Amino acid sequence: MNKQLIISVGREFGSGGHVIAHKLAEHYQLPIYDYNLLREIAIEKNVNPEELEKYDEKPRSLLFNRTVRGYSSSVEDNIHKMQFDFLRKKSDAGESFVIIGRCSEEILKDNPNMVSIFILADYEAKITRTMERENITREHAEKLIAFHNRKRKAYHNYYCKGKWGDSRNYELSINSSRIGLEETTRVIIDYIDARNHAK
Repeated sequence: MNKQLIISVGREFGSGGHVIAHKLAEHYQLPIYDYNLLREIAIEKNVNPEELEKYDEKPRSLLFNRTVRGYSSSVEDNIHKMQFDFLRKKSDAGESFVIIGRCSEEILKDNPNMVSIFILADYEAKITRTMERENITREHAEKLIAFHNRKRKAYHNYYCKGKWGDSRNYELSINSSRIGLEETTRVIIDYIDARNHAK
């Protein structure tokens, strides 16, 4: 691929967004960054990746931190800054990749080669998918969905101006439960290809 392509994928828990992101990465033969992003940062900074992963996509705890001389004492803030800087560095270097979450649609919004997508799904579809994937009861699935989506929303809305899941903040928002993961992926690919052709 000669032209830079960055695909930012936001997703509701249970929507299949993670699967779709990997399908897009496979189709375009791009590296994908998700949890592994923290491992790359850990190697670069020579720190234990497990320490970073504890704070992944979590908002700053306002109870146990303070700002001194303009610098945050929050571990969360510092780790998220490392992630954002890592993405900007990759973007500025002209690299192509798929990134899942991590406020990427806003962090990289000034790059015209970034396509931002948000994957949502009907509530019952999210429950069914979560029950099947995790092999858990409906009650447990409902709690899991609520927990993760609440966490993602809090993290995103703390570090971004735009609101998590608001279609106005993404180029394409699509409900994966209406046509399934394969067809949803195909629609996104068609959009990306048409967008690139129009440039």
